[in-house]
Amino acid sequence: MSDLDGTTLDRLFAVIAARRGADPATSYTAKLLREGKSAIAKKLGEEAFETGIEVIKGDRVRLTAESADLLYHLLVAWADAGIAPADVWRALDARQGRSGLAEKQSRAGG
Repeated sequence: MSDLDGTTLDRLFAVIAARRGADPATSYTAKLLREGKSAIAKKLGEEAFETGIEVIKGDRVRLTAESADLLYHLLVAWADAGIAPADVWRALDARQGRSGLAEKQSRAGG
């Protein structure tokens, strides 16, 4: 088993990026990337919905599993869009120390 720390998502992203050229018949990731943005967005939305349902139900085991599915599909979306996890980490880091409400208002144009 790998170390469970903040690099887990970075390692998973590297695997996803490496599967871009794999055979879609043997790699779900390659199949999803080959199907394109619409398929990726649909799957991401499904997983977000399923995760939200588990939040409401309060089932920690199912919420954990659905969260993993959601994060995986989000990483596939990033890979497809050419966004590296470090890009997102930098965006999060830039927001650190700011009120979430103030940050959200700044994105909405004030």
